[in-house]
Amino acid sequence: MLENFLFILNVVLPVFLLVIIGIFLRLIKLLDESFVKLTSNFVYKVSLPVLIFLKLHKVDFGRTFDPNMIIVIIFGIFTTAFIAYLIAKILKMKPEDEGVFVQGAFRSNYAIVGLAIIMRMFGVEAVSKASFLLLFALPLYNLFGVISLTIPFNSIRNTDFKKLIKEIFTNPLILAVFVSAPFSIFGVGVHPTLETTGNYLAEIALPLALIGIGASFNISSIKSASQFALLSSGIKNILSPLIVIPPAILLGIEGNDLAIIFIIFGCPTAIASFIMAAGMRGNIKLAGNIVIISTLGAIFSMTLGLFLLKYFKLF
Repeated sequence: MLENFLFILNVVLPVFLLVIIGIFLRLIKLLDESFVKLTSNFVYKVSLPVLIFLKLHKVDFGRTFDPNMIIVIIFGIFTTAFIAYLIAKILKMKPEDEGVFVQGAFRSNYAIVGLAIIMRMFGVEAVSKASFLLLFALPLYNLFGVISLTIPFNSIRNTDFKKLIKEIFTNPLILAVFVSAPFSIFGVGVHPTLETTGNYLAEIALPLALIGIGASFNISSIKSASQFALLSSGIKNILSPLIVIPPAILLGIEGNDLAIIFIIFGCPTAIASFIMAAGMRGNIKLAGNIVIISTLGAIFSMTLGLFLLKYFKLF
């Protein structure tokens, strides 16, 4: 039992220690808001897409494509969002709180935190499969994010869905999946020089992103965190992964794939939820608190969840 716990801890803790390092560097003012903005933009538009491309361009898509995992991804995101929406209605939240609460509950930061943990735990092949699943998760995150933030203001009819669809299909991470497909399908190689350069860019993607997450935190805001922030974070960290594990097992998903599903849904709330809230009349203080609390909480919830899966020999 202790061996399993130490194994999980050694996988999860280094990932979150990078976040904590980012927090510390921000506290001593070695990093500032401009660093966070510039590095986040670089990682999102350059380094992370390169990482995803390199993990997919040699992959056999026939082996990577798993319809059962895709079904669980879609089911989990929709179900979590719907449950959070019902809770928000029961609690009669203000419009500016409701959408932020819902989005914080379902929008996972698995493109950064999740891939980092999967890489450490299972290696390149598992990262390839998880990266491919981004193709199905990211559009849902964006679509449901817009819907959750517009419905409370009764402005869903005024939403520019053409613009939304364009944003989805021009998302750098989704483009990386699409661009990698011909290389994988037709066996097109990448020149070693370009691949080496790409590897340099890819290697800094996750560490830089994790430090940026930490540097973006405003720890003092936790003191004034509302019950809504705690509840939304609880749904994200605890309820969301619990929702998907039973159907995943029923569909025959097991071993490393089951752990990947848990990691995807156990990850903290994505910083993108804060950015969307700021641009769509949401309560940005609540959005920021959800990101902070869910990230710090995930250190414990993901460690415990993966330990239990390992203990019961589910992967």
